[in-house]
Amino acid sequence: MLIGISLPQFRHDAEPAVEVARRAEAAGLDGVFVFDHLWPIGQPMRPALHSTTLLGALAAETGRITLGTLVARVGLVPDAVLVHSLVTLHRMTGGRLIAAIGTGDSLNRAENEAYGVPFAPVAERVAALVDCCRRLRAAGVRTWVGGRSPAVRMAAGNADAWNGWGTDVATWAAEAAGVPHGRELTWGGQVLIGRTRAEADAKLRTHGPRPGLVAGTVEDLKAHIDALAGAGASWAVCAPLDVGTDPDAVEMLSEVAASYR
Repeated sequence: MLIGISLPQFRHDAEPAVEVARRAEAAGLDGVFVFDHLWPIGQPMRPALHSTTLLGALAAETGRITLGTLVARVGLVPDAVLVHSLVTLHRMTGGRLIAAIGTGDSLNRAENEAYGVPFAPVAERVAALVDCCRRLRAAGVRTWVGGRSPAVRMAAGNADAWNGWGTDVATWAAEAAGVPHGRELTWGGQVLIGRTRAEADAKLRTHGPRPGLVAGTVEDLKAHIDALAGAGASWAVCAPLDVGTDPDAVEMLSEVAASYR
């Protein structure tokens, strides 16, 4: 089982994200992943660091760890630009890139429309997703498809892997059954963990519950990931809600990762 972490990306300053990536590599995590948003969902007043630009910086700041998008969205830029950017990152990282791409959903529509970028119908976005996957794989880029709809899960047949985001293990396993045979299966989602139950509960009071959140102790997260591994997952990409505020967030996740070595 491989363990990845998302970065504190929704801010003006890039240094915290770069520092988390450095610490993740030093701590033995397997990957760092970035989101592809113009702002955090539902919060247009907040900033977001550009995904592929940030990955370009991380290509120079790291040397071992896998770097990935989760997920780069088709239709936000022309498909040729998206593919070219990801192929370039693949070359810059010496093949360390995972190009996870998706179609976006209704929650992303406002980002497109605010910048005058059309939000195409679902069928067009799925067709673009398939085309981008094929072109990326032809260039030797490892490609994941991220998304939970039946059409997107079937589109994962044109990628190396599928990623299901923000579900419990039973839901993830049921959706993974709809992915074409032979594709790697991966999970991603928000987490909030503490070293003790009291610390975990205090964090949850501060950040608040939300759908799909895995909250609890380090042992609780490990149990969740163990169950995912038992259901066939090869990666768990964790997005700690406190990754930008708790210096221990990377180290706690690295303890989980160490149990799979």
